[in-house]
Amino acid sequence: MGTDTVRARATDEVAERRREQHGWYFYDWACSVYSTSVLTVFLGPYLTSVAKHAADADGFVHPLGIPIRAGSFFAYSVSASVILSIFVMPMAGAAADRTGRKKPLLAASAYLGAAATTGMFFLDGDRYLLGGLLLVVANASVAVSMVLYNSYLPQIAPPEERDAVSSRGWAFGYAAGSLVLIGNLVLFTAHDSFGVSESTAVRICLASAGIWWGAFTLVPLKRLRDRRTTPGGGRAPAHGWRQLAATVRDMRGKPLTLSFLLAYLVYNDGIQTVISQASVYGSEELGLSQSTLIVAVLLVQVLAVGGALGMGRLARTYGAKRTILGSLVAWTVTLAAGYLLPAGAPVWFFVLAAGIGLVLGGSQALSRSLFSHLVPSGKEAEYFSAYEMSDRGMSWLGPLLFGLTYQLTGSYRDAIISLVAFFVIGFALLARVPVRQAIRDAGNPVPDRI
Repeated sequence: MGTDTVRARATDEVAERRREQHGWYFYDWACSVYSTSVLTVFLGPYLTSVAKHAADADGFVHPLGIPIRAGSFFAYSVSASVILSIFVMPMAGAAADRTGRKKPLLAASAYLGAAATTGMFFLDGDRYLLGGLLLVVANASVAVSMVLYNSYLPQIAPPEERDAVSSRGWAFGYAAGSLVLIGNLVLFTAHDSFGVSESTAVRICLASAGIWWGAFTLVPLKRLRDRRTTPGGGRAPAHGWRQLAATVRDMRGKPLTLSFLLAYLVYNDGIQTVISQASVYGSEELGLSQSTLIVAVLLVQVLAVGGALGMGRLARTYGAKRTILGSLVAWTVTLAAGYLLPAGAPVWFFVLAAGIGLVLGGSQALSRSLFSHLVPSGKEAEYFSAYEMSDRGMSWLGPLLFGLTYQLTGSYRDAIISLVAFFVIGFALLARVPVRQAIRDAGNPVPDRI
């Protein structure tokens, strides 16, 4: 084979890889709007208000006959969605690896979540149970879809590109969140001019996130390609816990990969809880308006784009592990500052939002790319199902702790400061993981800087 032919083939492979990477970015662009507009901004305060409208004289609602303080219903619903995810994510990951058909599974989970999100338009009056059900379905769906989405990373990016590719994916997501939030802000603040009530404006914002999610999912479905990497495509996946147990048993041969997952499970639980509960804290404890919360989250999104790309550059100099450890220190300081924020002071809440934005994208993007080095070839989706357990599937302890703390104390300040433990413990666990040895144990080449 001639030199020109080899060079042309290499050029074609690079072009095809770039095309897949660009398509891959667009799933972050598609689904991040759900995380931003729905989970972070609108649904928490709105579902809490719906639950309070349905509450009894003592402020309790009674789903399935269980007395729950209305202010805790959203947090408990998030925990329930995560527990459901535990059962479905391992099955999806195993099925994807065994059949090599990730795209149909990605499409099914994405469009189920998009449909549930669009259905939130009908959440009004005292329909708090409908809101909880749609939240559970949408949250579990996005978790499953992210298992499949993340598992493409080792296949579309060589080791030296993964930090940059992962960071760009997060940056795309935050850019989409910013763009949609601007539209949300215009609609919400000028709802009278559009001839709709404030409640209707919120429901339109919720439903539009589902439409956005479904529409832009078409791009990765067109550009990504399936690969069969392991034999045995006809075998059916085990169910829920059995499949998770099988994956963990396989991982026992990679104890350092398990150690990283444990650390990530802990500190990311704190991150996910801050994301999902920040708006409730701002509205209920600090007395901030919905418009203020939208602007604050918009600030987070804008700064998270630069933060993700900036921390990606820091990782090239200091390594992903050290950069993540630095971000956990920043998270701890940010939460402590949040506990001390005065009520009714939006400027200080904006300062806090800026701090969150600068570390949010980078800490998540670098964790994803670091884990991709610890995955044995051919088991990407299965291992990333365990990763997604740590990312979303096991992130029920934080919301549960947040909800219980508020239930017992009636103070959202106590609830928010309780989350510091996740970052402190996560830092200690991650610091003990020798990542270079973990990469070698997984059978992968060790990058020069990690």
